[in-house]
Amino acid sequence: PCADAQAEPPRLAFNRFYTYEETTAALQALERAWPRHLKLATIGKSVEGRDLWVMTIQNPDSGPEATKPAMYIDANIHGNELQGTEVCLYTIQYLMENQTKLPRVKELLDERVFYILPMVNPDGRAWWFQGPNTASSSRSGKKPVDDDGDGLFDEDGLDDLDSDGEVLGMWKKDPNGAFRPTSADPRILERVRPGEKGEYIFLGQEGIDNDGDGRINEDGPGGYDMNRNWPRDWQPEPLQNGAGDYPLSLPETRAIAEHILAHPNIAGVQAYHNAGGMILRGPGDQSLGEYPGDDVRVYDELGQTGEFVLPFYRYMILWRDLYTVHGGFINWTYEDLGIFSFTNELWNTGQYRGRVREDLSGFDRSSAEGMRWDDLLELEHQFVKLKPAKHPLYGDIHLGGYRKTSGRLPPLFLLEELCHRNAMFTLYHAYELPRVRFRSVAVEKVSDETHYVTVTLENSRTIPSRSAIAAARGIGQPDLLELTGASLQVLAAGRLRDKFRGALERVRAEPARLRLESGVPGKGSVDLRFLVKGRGEGKVTYRSEKAGVQESSFTIP
Repeated sequence: PCADAQAEPPRLAFNRFYTYEETTAALQALERAWPRHLKLATIGKSVEGRDLWVMTIQNPDSGPEATKPAMYIDANIHGNELQGTEVCLYTIQYLMENQTKLPRVKELLDERVFYILPMVNPDGRAWWFQGPNTASSSRSGKKPVDDDGDGLFDEDGLDDLDSDGEVLGMWKKDPNGAFRPTSADPRILERVRPGEKGEYIFLGQEGIDNDGDGRINEDGPGGYDMNRNWPRDWQPEPLQNGAGDYPLSLPETRAIAEHILAHPNIAGVQAYHNAGGMILRGPGDQSLGEYPGDDVRVYDELGQTGEFVLPFYRYMILWRDLYTVHGGFINWTYEDLGIFSFTNELWNTGQYRGRVREDLSGFDRSSAEGMRWDDLLELEHQFVKLKPAKHPLYGDIHLGGYRKTSGRLPPLFLLEELCHRNAMFTLYHAYELPRVRFRSVAVEKVSDETHYVTVTLENSRTIPSRSAIAAARGIGQPDLLELTGASLQVLAAGRLRDKFRGALERVRAEPARLRLESGVPGKGSVDLRFLVKGRGEGKVTYRSEKAGVQESSFTIP
């Protein structure tokens, strides 16, 4: 058994995807194996009553959970975006299996806390496995929504006409059609040029008119987007499609928001999505303006390192490089809570070829070249050739196209590498959370009755103890440095503007309790000075929501 394991550790394989039930069992087995470091709890229920599991990871022997910087990681906010759940499971297992093998892992467990929520949308995940779906459905959860405004809810979704477990494209032979087989690969139907005649018309994805309104597949399960339901810059329909009735109107988003708000030590956030090969940050809307320069420099260092670790990914800004998002999760966690936050889109088809993105111009998985990669690497599994079927309205048709496992999900033989690389990026993010320590606490005589106590706080990591946006907007509590001593009286105190000349930014109220509004900068330090009357033992205590608690003792002789 692995070190510290108190039960036989689960042998989780990462060449497959796990259902909700299997993920739950895996989390429970991990906790049984490593109960000292792992605590599994449910923070709420989904619309259909499934648990929202959160695994808390830390070393309880190194101090209370609330006094350590924390990393929050979640996945699967969209039901069809599966593989982030596997990355979460991989991260938990990797930390546990390597706690005695790798000093970096031991340090992370000693000095950090991880809150990992593998399934934000367990109902959507369950539906993707159980129901007829494409690669892009169903993003939504399962709260019924009247998408077509006919007074009925979820009454006309996708239909698996031939019960083969797939929802494919519907094609019908037509001598005046707009599509024809390509010469490079007759399985691929291409649109004809103006003036040319094709052989097929496209009728949409498999489905029938279940409610008799003349439309097909227009009102499937759910119909909202949990990643548009967060408080920051929330906009109602139709300004933001899928926004929900109001911010945090869904049980899943509200439970997660309450969990994050209850843990102000969370200093980093990672959300896993599934397609595009992106490392995304906000803003989600151009009108919100750019982030403070000091925070942008932190984001750039983290994001550019991510590009190195994830060679097929690009570090991107949501509104500028992708699209506008109102009410997005990472926009809320950074802009309203001051937490450095990323969304990773986990799969890039460039990984299929094993070449970096600069070498992929013109590569399309639906092209003849892309089909050849599928044929050779997955033995024609991902594409279903056209096959005859009957439709109650269209008569004789053909069904064909890519399976739901294609396009947005990695081939299973590449899943473990995807899990490892993304887990390592997130562990790097966690490592760069603030680590503030006392560099020095010096006592200097001023007079027979008074002394200076000069304190230097140093942050050895990239992320500051308080983000610039948090300082500017008054988010959370500022850092605090407090001097105490039974026989000591603080007469004056403040931050040293120039420690060589002794220029002091003196505070007027409570000089024994210095508020550090801007915190301690990443890879930087701050110098503070107390003018103290009296002699004897004293203590300085540093407290920070994001950087934890540190103490140091001194003596005035």
